[in-house]
Order: sequence, then C-alpha cells, then structure tokens
Amino acid sequence: MAISQKELEININDDDMRLKISALERTLAKIYEGGGKKRIEKLHEQGKLTARERIDLLLDPNTERIEIGALAGYEMYPEHGGCPSGGVVIVIGYVRGKQCIVVANDATVKAGAWFPITGKKNLRAQEIAMENRLPIIYLVDSAGVYLPMQDEIFPDKEHFGRIFRNNAVMSSMGIVQIAAVMGSCVAGGAYLPIMSDESLIVNGTGTIFLAGSYLVKAAIGESIDNETLGGATTHTSISGVCDYKTENDQECLATIRDLMDKIGQPENAGFDRKESIAPKFEPKSIYGIIPSERSKPYNVKHVIERLVDNSEFTEYKSDYGKSIVCAYARIDGWSVGIVANQREIIKTAKGEMQFGGVIYSDSADKAARFIMNCNQKNIPLVFLQDVTGFMVGSKSEHGGIIKDGAKMVNAMANSVVPKFTVVVGNSYGAGNYAMCGKAYDPRLIVAWPTAEIAVMGGAAAAKVLLQIEVATLKGKGEEITPEREKELFDTIKSRYDKQISPYYAASRLWVDAIIDPIETRKVISMGIEMANHKKAEKPYNVGVIQT
Repeated sequence: MAISQKELEININDDDMRLKISALERTLAKIYEGGGKKRIEKLHEQGKLTARERIDLLLDPNTERIEIGALAGYEMYPEHGGCPSGGVVIVIGYVRGKQCIVVANDATVKAGAWFPITGKKNLRAQEIAMENRLPIIYLVDSAGVYLPMQDEIFPDKEHFGRIFRNNAVMSSMGIVQIAAVMGSCVAGGAYLPIMSDESLIVNGTGTIFLAGSYLVKAAIGESIDNETLGGATTHTSISGVCDYKTENDQECLATIRDLMDKIGQPENAGFDRKESIAPKFEPKSIYGIIPSERSKPYNVKHVIERLVDNSEFTEYKSDYGKSIVCAYARIDGWSVGIVANQREIIKTAKGEMQFGGVIYSDSADKAARFIMNCNQKNIPLVFLQDVTGFMVGSKSEHGGIIKDGAKMVNAMANSVVPKFTVVVGNSYGAGNYAMCGKAYDPRLIVAWPTAEIAVMGGAAAAKVLLQIEVATLKGKGEEITPEREKELFDTIKSRYDKQISPYYAASRLWVDAIIDPIETRKVISMGIEMANHKKAEKPYNVGVIQT
C-alpha cells in the first residue's frame, strides 16, 4: 500500500524529532556525570553521596520532578575545564507529598565552587521559590566563589551576595528554607545555614567557617584543625549555628524528610482543577507535527490537541486574528488559557493571505483581549511560541501594528495570573517578547529541541551581517570575489546558528530546560501546582493602552 505525501512528511518530522531528542539525552547523560567518574568515586570514598544521589534519596520515590538548568554552563568556560550543569543541581519535586525546590551543590565540579553561571542558576531557584512561595531546601557542599573568576561572581547586584539577601527576604515572606551542610560551607557561604529557618550538619564531612584553618593560621597565627574550627560538634554543641547533627548523608536527608512532613499547608490561589483526562492522541504522535524544515507551515491546533485534556479546547474569536490561536482548555485537570502562534498560511475574510508565525494587528488585538479575560477569570496562561515577529511594511505600519503590538505586550507584561512559556519552534525578535519570553517573567520557560531563539533567523541574520562585513572589507581595499563572499557567509551563518540553538539558550538560562515534547503536560501541570501556592498580590491593571 502506497504511503501518502502527508504520511511521508509526518514520518520525516517524527524521525527528525526523535534524532533531536536522542542527541539531547546523550548530552544530558554526559552532564549528569558532573566532574567525572573519578571524582564521583573520590566523593564516595569520603562517605559522601553525589548531588544527584542526595536528591534521589530526598525526594519521594516514583514521583514527578522537573530539573531546572541541567544544561546551564554547557560548552562555557572551556579554559577553566568547564562547569557541567553550572556546578549545582536544582530540581522541583515532592518531599513527603509537599512540593518544593531543592538546590544541591555538585562537589565533583571544582569542589562545588561558584562560577558566574552557578550564581545565576542559584538565583533562578530562589526566584522560583519567591514567585510561588515554594519551600526551598539547600544541600550545601561548596568551596565558595571560584577565585579565578571572582570579579564576575562576587560584587555585583545579581552576584553571590544576592543569595543571602534573598534568604532574608524569603524569611520575611514566610517561605520555608532548610539548609543541610553536607560538605564545605565557607566564607560568605557560611551565612546560608543560619539565614535559613533550620539547618542540619553531617558529622565528619560538614564544616562551616568564615575562614578555614590555613587562612586562620595566616591571619592571626592560631593553629587549629577544620573539624574543631567548624565541624558538626562545634556548631551543634558550642556555637549553636546548626540545629541538627546527623551521622551521614542518609540520616541527614531522612531528617529533612521528617521536617518537611510537619510543615503546614500553603495558601491557595484558587486556580481551577478537575480530574485529569489524557489527550485522545498517542503522546508521541506530537513528534510528527513540527516540520523538519522549519520554514514549512503546520497547524498549531494539532499540537494543542495533543497537550490538552481529552484533546478538547474552546477557541476564542476563531475567525478573527487567525495568526494567533487563543483557547480555553485543561491540562492535567488545570484550567488554562492558551496563546499559540499559528504557523499555517491563512486566508482572511477579506481574501488576503497572512504568513504563518507572524503576528498581525488583528491577532495582537485578539491576544491582548484574551489575556485580559484570563486575568479577569483567574486562569493561568500558557504561551506556545513559534513566531518570526510582527508584520512589517507600509500597510502594517499605517494600520497601527506598533500600537496593537504594544497593547498585547502591555496586557501580557502586567498579567497577575502565572504565565508558562513553551518555545516550540522559532522565537524571533519582538515576537519573543510579545509571546512571554524570559524578560516577561514566565514562572517556567522551556524549549523543545526544535526551538531557536534570536533577533532573527540564521539565514536572514547572516545576510545582514555579511553585507556589513563585505562593506568593511571593501572599505579597506580588499576585493571580494563570489567565492570569498560565500566563505564569509558560511562562517557568519555557522557562528550565528550556534547562538540561536536551544542549547546556547539553555546554557545561559534563557530557558529553564530543553524538554522532550511529551513532558510538556507535566511541566505545565507541576508549574501551575506550585503557582497555586501564592495568590496575586495586586489586582490586574494594564495601565495606559492606546486603542
């Protein structure tokens, strides 16, 4: 039986997505090794568990989790030997049925020292905790600031010191903070345990001090060993810095589980949830939808059908502003409002053709109104990004595209219901902003392996940069042959393509994770669950909008 052209395209798309997912899994498997097998073995010889082993013991078995920033630091700092996962593992999961966020230093990566990306990642964890009033557990095992890069991690507003400022702010907000000292906790980092609500320390491996024995000897001439200076007995029997002394990692983690079991229930933001119903389609059928050639159109409603409960949604203004699909639906039982870029080429009621993935005035106007409605009805928002930007040209400019785009950005930016962003494909230019890019405070932002994030697409950007490069070289008297021009173009495009890769974005925490598309429902569901811990602190107000 002959296969149809549509079936062939689905198979090609499916193969391409599976290859991308396989590449992601191989990359993550390498990252999960941290500093390497030898350093893991050394840690075990010291009687310590790795960061990931600690998290596995701490979290409830066989429950869902989301890792934040696994790709942080990817291919960064090669001159320093790299920094897998930013030297810290961060997971949203459940401890004794309570949802929380866990931050665990990876001592196999430069003894858990803080690189610039480590600081950024730790601050992201605290941001998630503060935005959602989510309990946070710190598993401390760190040598402190990575001295060769101290100027990039120590003194600025969003550097190392911000961690302790956030400790104080979270305490005032009533957010539960528990710190376990399971290795080194030195210098400025020594403030973390005492600034948390409760602290634990492991006997024989955990130490806390502002300065270690060598520095104490150099500074004041006192000879003392690290254990006497700041070990578990010292800080539970003499200084009172820590609240609980435990004999090993396992006992420490079990004690944290007991503490979490006793905390009170969080407040409720009132987001509506009913019994979850799986989509009608087989989960992995979503792989065949996104074209392997990103310039090809597809119907985003087919994506939505594979994400929402029972594959059912109520589309808002279905015949107006068709380059954005707005819909009410449920994801894992949670009520959501979906704002998605439509990638099909659309024929309007006036007989005009609209390009897929482009935001036009009517779609921006529709999306702004829909976002306002979701805020009015206390419905969390989900943005599915596959956008090349706003429509340009005289017709759009004269029609007020800037005004309508600003209206959408205003409505989205001032949203008081939580926002979640999934970068499905393109995320270019102002389209990234309007569809709730990182700068607009999504509670979580994740990317599929098919994502690209940049001012514009690779080919278009390379052509612009090529024109500038050629003009510069000609100005210096260099003759540019067609062969030389092609060589320049290929070099520029290769460099730009690397920068628009989802891995480049994830390494710098522009997105929280790159995920397998079938994990999208889980991410959104757990995200809304954590957001439900905190009511909006102000009424919805969009300020001044031109109409």
